[in-house]
Amino acid sequence: MTILKSCLLSACTLLSLFGNAFAAPETDWPKKPIVAIVSFPAGGSTDIFARSVTAPLADLLGQSILVENKPGAGGMIGLQAAAKAAPDGYIIHISALTNQSISSALFKNPPADLQKDFVPVALIGTIPHLIVVNPSVPAKNLPELIAFIKSKKGDFNYASQGNGSLSHLESTLFMQRIGATGTHVPYKGSSFALPDLIAGNTLMMFDSVTASLPHIQSGKLRPIAIAAAERSPLMPNVPTLGQDGMKQFDVENFYAVYVPKGTSPAIVSKLEHEIRKILTNPDFKSRMAAQGIHPQFANSEKLAEITVEEANKWTKVVKSANVKVD
Repeated sequence: MTILKSCLLSACTLLSLFGNAFAAPETDWPKKPIVAIVSFPAGGSTDIFARSVTAPLADLLGQSILVENKPGAGGMIGLQAAAKAAPDGYIIHISALTNQSISSALFKNPPADLQKDFVPVALIGTIPHLIVVNPSVPAKNLPELIAFIKSKKGDFNYASQGNGSLSHLESTLFMQRIGATGTHVPYKGSSFALPDLIAGNTLMMFDSVTASLPHIQSGKLRPIAIAAAERSPLMPNVPTLGQDGMKQFDVENFYAVYVPKGTSPAIVSKLEHEIRKILTNPDFKSRMAAQGIHPQFANSEKLAEITVEEANKWTKVVKSANVKVD
């Protein structure tokens, strides 16, 4: 019995050792720096939010996280790069979820898809959009802006964050709603569009509160209305579009973290766990609120649902409005 017991103990020890060896790639992750791909340029709301989350996430994981900006094609260039990455946990994608849902609906053959090519990790929050204009525009509110645009009789340039972006769709729907025409000028994100808007080369843009706020505070841009259900605490005197007469024009602009399909559930779970810590930290929430960012955590399972809902919602909007990519 003693010999049998000894053999059993040895077998258990060997199994334990082999089990630990097989689990090592997951339990030891991360062993090297991580790259976070962002589909918009530095200085825009997606980039600002991404860097705000990855800095504390790097501390919690014990490895540096490099934010890599890959702008263009309404977010599709960055999305494709992240989708093609090895599913080993060393590439994560910080997604402007609403933007990329719209892009997928607008492009005939999108090169990547959030539902098919990724595993959802966590929702991280929302950032409202608003209409901003160059100060040369005489309008101080929405009715005055509508009257001004109509008076231009098509001689009106408006900017967007790029073809297939939320900013593009918002401006297209807005022009349709007011029955006016103008020239859409797409850029590769806010940081490229805002200088031209400030210079007067374009006159209006739907942009994030986060990216536009410094220019509003300096007087280089004038806010007209918030494209959300509620006013921004940072600009309490700026009404929502609904409050200024344009009903049913509020957008929940989601941001989230994904990893390439095939990534280990253990890695997904660890990322989700650490991101929850960050987003529920009162100091982090306060700092983000000062930039117009609304941290909001949802786990992997809930994010999967939101991803499907956003895709369905914006596919319907794009089809009903007959919006086309320029």
